[in-house]
Amino acid sequence: MTEEEIRERVKAALSPQRFRHVEGVVEAAGALAIQHGADPVRARTAAWIHDVAREWPAEKLRSEAERIEVPSGFAMVPVLLHGPIAAHLMREEFGIEDKEMADAVRYHTTGRPGMSMLEKILYLADAIEPGRTYPGVDELRSIAARDLDLAVARAMDAGIEYLLRRHEPIFPLTVLARNELWELINRRG
Repeated sequence: MTEEEIRERVKAALSPQRFRHVEGVVEAAGALAIQHGADPVRARTAAWIHDVAREWPAEKLRSEAERIEVPSGFAMVPVLLHGPIAAHLMREEFGIEDKEMADAVRYHTTGRPGMSMLEKILYLADAIEPGRTYPGVDELRSIAARDLDLAVARAMDAGIEYLLRRHEPIFPLTVLARNELWELINRRG
């Protein structure tokens, strides 16, 4: 399946607003991949698919999650289910058999310990795509160009702070990934 075919299939599945976000993530993922020596085609492809199930109703997400293998804990925050479901659809609907790309899609909202470069790129692209306008995003974009790990760690901190302010659940893998990244960053000085 070509990138254009993937784009059109994703466009048909999403609202115009969500599709604009996906286009921004594709743009950011491609740029980050080039800046950090990763494959921009794989980064862009994962970015096209990452939110394909994002607008599904909660009941459809839960029903699909019962049918497929979903990593532990995702069901506690149903909106997060769109990542593992999109990773499943990557193989089933788009015919893409690439474990690293599937993991990038699966964990794009949560992160996890031991993230690959592609996983970090998609996680960060989702946070800093051009349509994002939250406080601190411009600084994150600047850091992202020179230090992928630091930018991901700071994006995770910002996400956790946001969830704390709203008294929302914090996904355990995000905390573990954040701690791992800060340990790595602090060790290198």
